[in-house]
Amino acid sequence: MTDHAGLRMADDDLLPPPDWGRSRTAATGTRAALAFAAVAALLVLGRVWVAPGLDARSLDAWTTVFVAICVQALPFLVFGVALSAAITAFVPPSFWNRVLPRRPGAAVPVAGAMGAVLPGCECASVPVAGGLMARGVAPAAALTFLLAAPAINPIVIVATAVAFPGSPEMVVGRFAASLVVAVLAGWAWLLFGKGEWIKIPSRPHADGTGRWESFRQAMRHDIMHAGGFLVVGGIAAATINVVVPEEWVNGVAGIPWLSVLVLAVLAVLMSICSEADAFVAASLSQFSPTARLAFLVVGPMVDLKLIALQTGFFGRRFAVRFIPLTFVLAVGVSAITGEVLL
Repeated sequence: MTDHAGLRMADDDLLPPPDWGRSRTAATGTRAALAFAAVAALLVLGRVWVAPGLDARSLDAWTTVFVAICVQALPFLVFGVALSAAITAFVPPSFWNRVLPRRPGAAVPVAGAMGAVLPGCECASVPVAGGLMARGVAPAAALTFLLAAPAINPIVIVATAVAFPGSPEMVVGRFAASLVVAVLAGWAWLLFGKGEWIKIPSRPHADGTGRWESFRQAMRHDIMHAGGFLVVGGIAAATINVVVPEEWVNGVAGIPWLSVLVLAVLAVLMSICSEADAFVAASLSQFSPTARLAFLVVGPMVDLKLIALQTGFFGRRFAVRFIPLTFVLAVGVSAITGEVLL
């Protein structure tokens, strides 16, 4: 009986505390209540402050801009996410070691060029880069691919051409500026980065999940996240076009350096998927082509969701160094490219 009692006590130690389920339920209920209260407060504030200043024409214009952005961008978004999920599920790990040079300095531009042929959204590029490092690829080359893949892949370039019809210089400018930023950031990390600044993820282990199941899971995850960011971006762009006074927008847009910085920061805050951001940029017609180019270059490389992902995968010490470096390079190269091409 003592043995049985001892066994029962050992088993009891493995059980969760008695209030575990109730505490989780209470926490979930609290978060739901807070979310409901926040939405209700926003609705009340909107009814009191925003609604009186809107008329039927403003609402029609807002709806037109929002629907146009979402309808134009959705096919590219779905196709891009599908290709990204396929690469994640079906491209073998040995592929990367075969195609990348062993010398890190030479591997950086090759990794950047690979972004032009291997589509990947921002959310997928971070774990892919972490997997490359875990398999022995130089961090500088993996980081270059992280920046280039969502910025210059074929889906993004075609979407940019559709969003800016008759403006091939915008397509060329986006491709060239994004590739230059990715390669410069990789070389800068190779020259000045230290090993203790970056946490290289451990080699992933197979969990028995089939390739098609991995594809399905990646597709479902990316389409839900990317679709949500597209909706947020469409709402923000439509609101800027309708709610923000025209004289304010024209005042900012009329100052070249300020307009570039404003749209660069806006790209960080809006966090739009790269397959859809060109349609949002095209709707910001009050701003100069150079400012809109900065929006297109910064967005796929530095935004709120990327900041969170990079911090989680590679550590805070990495994020506080690499993210500002990328932002400064993206803004500077965009401004120079815009002055030359646009």
